[in-house]
Amino acid sequence: MSAFWSSALLGADPSSEPVSLDEAAEQAAGAAGWVEENWSTWLNTGLRIALILVIALVLRMLVRRALTRLIARMNRSAQSVEGTALGGLLVNAERRRQRSEAIGSVLRSIASFLILGTAGLMILGAFKIDLAPLLASAGVAGVAIGFGARNLVTDFLSGVFMIMEDQYGVGDSIDAGVASGEVIEVGLRVTKLRGDNGEIWYVRNGEIKRIGNLSQGWATSAVDVTVRSSEDLDQVSAVISEVAEGIAKADPWNEQLWGPVEVLGLTEVLLDSMTLRVAAKTMPGKSLGVERELRWRLKRAFDAAGIRIVGGLPQQQTEEATADPTAAMAAPSAYASTTSPQSVAASPITPPANLAK
Repeated sequence: MSAFWSSALLGADPSSEPVSLDEAAEQAAGAAGWVEENWSTWLNTGLRIALILVIALVLRMLVRRALTRLIARMNRSAQSVEGTALGGLLVNAERRRQRSEAIGSVLRSIASFLILGTAGLMILGAFKIDLAPLLASAGVAGVAIGFGARNLVTDFLSGVFMIMEDQYGVGDSIDAGVASGEVIEVGLRVTKLRGDNGEIWYVRNGEIKRIGNLSQGWATSAVDVTVRSSEDLDQVSAVISEVAEGIAKADPWNEQLWGPVEVLGLTEVLLDSMTLRVAAKTMPGKSLGVERELRWRLKRAFDAAGIRIVGGLPQQQTEEATADPTAAMAAPSAYASTTSPQSVAASPITPPANLAK
């Protein structure tokens, strides 16, 4: 019975030949010695793996918390100018939120990948696993994936740099080359634009080679005024100055104008007309409205001052042109003369005398 239980405890088949107590004790002593010899190695490896995991998790938590605080500080610095007149134009809440979330998400993902990936490699090294073939295989796979998905990688990297450099944001009117319109969403791979006719454009970030942002800084309103060359330039300039003072004091144009309306001078002088250019700095995206209002006010002011704009009603003629007495006469015909070549060619040919008989 004791031999049976000894063989059962040592994993032997009960149906095989029984093992004596001496053999069982020898095998147990060997197993205990093997465990005792490797116990320190197991403990060292386990403690090393646990230390690696603890350090990696703590470091990941600290880095993510630091990035979150950095993004929150960026938002607070943007909110400090939000109450100013310029801050309301340059700082958009939705734009700031999306930009902060995108930057924070990218940085946190990169930090987590680097920290946890390094920890995983260190854990494999603790198990005495050769990492050279694994790293070589991962490098080859990365090259293959990068070559096959190069467009996706290009879109992703372009989106990251566009967001980090704040090239445009939600609410901006941009010209991206392949499409233009108002930005309604900024992503790491695709930017969504609302066109002038209401259509939505999905533009891949990798396809954007140039960006013209119409909502950053200031815009320019320019109006060309063409009058007759006989008009007095001093009077025209005085009328334009009066219109400029009026529009600068009227609501809401006083907020949309970021500079005085100036007469830049003559841009073209012809025999019957001359063109003056009027320009002013405006809020981004408000230049067209200011131009329309300037044209409206200039037209009314010129009509009140008696200044005629070229292209208006034509001047009435003081004298009627005398009628030409030969205007109703038809041109003389070449067939009126019997000796003209046309009459000779059209007359019948007289047959010879012998044929008449």
